[in-house]
Amino acid sequence: MARRAASGERRARGSRTGRPIMVLLDLLGRRWSLRILWELRDEPLTSRALRAACDEASPTVLQARLNELREAGFVELGDGGGYGLTTMGRELCETFMPLHRFAERWNVSSPSPRLRPLAGRGSG
Repeated sequence: MARRAASGERRARGSRTGRPIMVLLDLLGRRWSLRILWELRDEPLTSRALRAACDEASPTVLQARLNELREAGFVELGDGGGYGLTTMGRELCETFMPLHRFAERWNVSSPSPRLRPLAGRGSG
C-alpha cells in the first residue's frame, strides 16, 4: 500500500504519495510553467517581455505560475524588476536540453506533418 504523505509534505494532483518526482511533475505540468522556464533560460525578462514571449498568456495565470515557480525555488525576481532563473532553475532547464535536442531531430524526421510544430516557431 502506498505511504500517505505526512503533514507538511507537498502534495501533487493525481498522487496520494507526495513523492518529490510527482510534486515536480505536477508543478511543471501546470499551464505555462514549462514555457516560463524555457523563456527565462537565456536571460531575465520583465513581466511584460515574458508575457509577450509566452504568446500573450493571461496576466493572471502568468503571475500565478511565476509565484508557484518562485515558491519552488526555480525563479527569482531580480533587482531590476525582471524575472530570472535561480541556480536550481538553471539546473532544471539544463535537464530539458537533451529533450529539446531530441524534439528538434524528431521534428525533422516525423512521418506525420500533423504532429510537426508550425513553421517559424522554432524555440518555443
